[in-house]
Amino acid sequence: MTDPFWKTKKLADMSLDEWESLCDGCGKCCLHKLEDEDTEEVCYTNVACRLMDKNTCHCSQYQMRTFLVPDCVELLPQNLDNLHWLPTTCAYRLLRDGEELPNWHPLVTGDPQSTVKSGNSVAGRIINEDEVDGDLEDYIVHWPQ
Repeated sequence: MTDPFWKTKKLADMSLDEWESLCDGCGKCCLHKLEDEDTEEVCYTNVACRLMDKNTCHCSQYQMRTFLVPDCVELLPQNLDNLHWLPTTCAYRLLRDGEELPNWHPLVTGDPQSTVKSGNSVAGRIINEDEVDGDLEDYIVHWPQ
């Protein structure tokens, strides 16, 4: 039996389909984050991009997201090293750092819902940015990491 592509290929050598399949669908990267300019500490909020479906963690306009939301960050092999805010469970971060995918990752389980079933998704725990009443600081949470 041959090893799966994520164990044999470098991130930069993956096809677009392989790259996209690394995303576990957790939705953590689409949460608004606050960064302390002095310490560079990143705090996650439970506030998601307006395009995110709160129950499925899927982007409602995935193909157009970077046009509709100008500050949406597209994860690419070229910018991965600069994205220090990626969650510790992120497959892109893990593979970049020479780690294994978690046992609940859909590529490992074969189940596209395994991220949600394992509790590693933000599904059902977030609000969209158009629902925010007050400052983002009021929505800081500690569970995404």
